[in-house]
Amino acid sequence: MDISTKQFRRCDLVKAEGRIDSNTAPEVRDAFEAITEDGRFRIVFDMSEVTFISSVGVWVLLETQKTCKRYNRGDLVIANVNEKIQHTLDLAGLLTFFRIYDDVLEAVGSF
Repeated sequence: MDISTKQFRRCDLVKAEGRIDSNTAPEVRDAFEAITEDGRFRIVFDMSEVTFISSVGVWVLLETQKTCKRYNRGDLVIANVNEKIQHTLDLAGLLTFFRIYDDVLEAVGSF
């Protein structure tokens, strides 16, 4: 799994490539935690190259969003979700918990 992060003035961008499962979810969690531990709580997660997300990966997204929204500090938004992953989130009833954007520019602009 390849994870890259980029800091912008208003938010941070995290991009992951490959599968997010029980083996790789800790890497994603560590990338998110590095950002929140630095006191930045506005995160865009680019999922354009993510091919699969397991329940452990979804749990990482929910925990990160909870951390970001605590005390009304920020938010975790998702960009470029493919249909299969969006269907998975829909089946789990989680589409209402995340703001999902069609592209990264729109997601970054939401902050």
